[in-house]
Amino acid sequence: MAFDSGRHGPHNAAMATPPSPHRVLPARSDVPLHDAAATRLLESAAGSALREQALDEHALMQRAGLSVARLARALAPGAHRIAVVCGPGNNGGDGLVAAAHLIQQGCAVQVQLVGEPDRLPTDARRALEWAQSQGISVCTDAPSPGDMAIDALLGLGLGRVPQGAMAESIAWLNQCTCPVLAVDLPSGLSGDTGAIVGEQAVRARWTLSLLSLKPGLFTAQGRDHAGEIWFDALGTPAGAPPAAHLLGASTAQRTPPHRRHTQHKGSFGDVVVVGGAAGMQGAAWLAGRAACGAGAGRVLLSLLDPRAPEFDGASPELMSHPKAWEASPAWLQARTVVCGCGGGNTLRDVLPTLIHHTGRLVLDADALNAVAADPASLASLRGRHQRGRFTILTPHPLEAAR
Repeated sequence: MAFDSGRHGPHNAAMATPPSPHRVLPARSDVPLHDAAATRLLESAAGSALREQALDEHALMQRAGLSVARLARALAPGAHRIAVVCGPGNNGGDGLVAAAHLIQQGCAVQVQLVGEPDRLPTDARRALEWAQSQGISVCTDAPSPGDMAIDALLGLGLGRVPQGAMAESIAWLNQCTCPVLAVDLPSGLSGDTGAIVGEQAVRARWTLSLLSLKPGLFTAQGRDHAGEIWFDALGTPAGAPPAAHLLGASTAQRTPPHRRHTQHKGSFGDVVVVGGAAGMQGAAWLAGRAACGAGAGRVLLSLLDPRAPEFDGASPELMSHPKAWEASPAWLQARTVVCGCGGGNTLRDVLPTLIHHTGRLVLDADALNAVAADPASLASLRGRHQRGRFTILTPHPLEAAR
């Protein structure tokens, strides 16, 4: 698939390097995630970079719209009738630019604009004028079902619960039998948490995140609603520190160091698993087996239920160390502690000590719940970073959102 370089829009100089969307998952390397505040900083940095290059100030939206059009054609090359549902902000402007490119490619494009044209922001208004000059007819009614739909309603501009025509358009997209490509974010989904804001969010088959990847695409309901996630940085430089990272295969599959014949289990460090409250010992045993498989020298289980059996018949190499949280600060400092595996509410009593003294700390499951519910533990956790101590959180998508 190729685009005629002479028809990229009214600002060809800004489009010397066409955008290049790429699929995010599976991630080969660590991927930075930017929340709404950080993305705004990226937008500001991108605008400054464009001005330094003497490019048109509206070039970023042109790049975004072209990227959406290119991906739509690549994902559904047989789609001829395409409905583009645009909102009243810059996300809608991206959709309008995409619609103009698609009609240039011979597609039959219908555009619904949810909002007043004379109240569009400057970039989006300019995109509307250019789309109309390319033969796009904009209506306020829901378009007819086609071969593909593009959700350009809200994106990062979700500020309140969608109501009225906006909510109706989200419902219409969810009722479509054709596949949906969401621009930046499925409309109705929080980019920071992945929570649905209101009654429903668009369920997309694909999402093209622009400029930055948002945490909400990977947390809470994000993965279910975003579908296959694609990303285009729009050729802009990094301009804000990420809020988090999505770990890639290069981090997750690092080869353990080579073991010499003269080394033994004491040469590769101790992992202490704290968890296993009443009725939940299995989680601690599973974590211990995983630590052995990952290369730990010795693995010690410190079960929270004093009545629990201390021996795991399936993994006799696992050792018992009752009440590890009562060990000396020096002993805890020298070890890696995995805390939270089946810990229940009992974990809250031992967590402060572990956060304060452990050298390397992994927090999972109930430990994450305890931290989320206790401002003091959260402050202590931040203090670990300031003291140069390593902490890893292992949340599932709902825990990550919280």
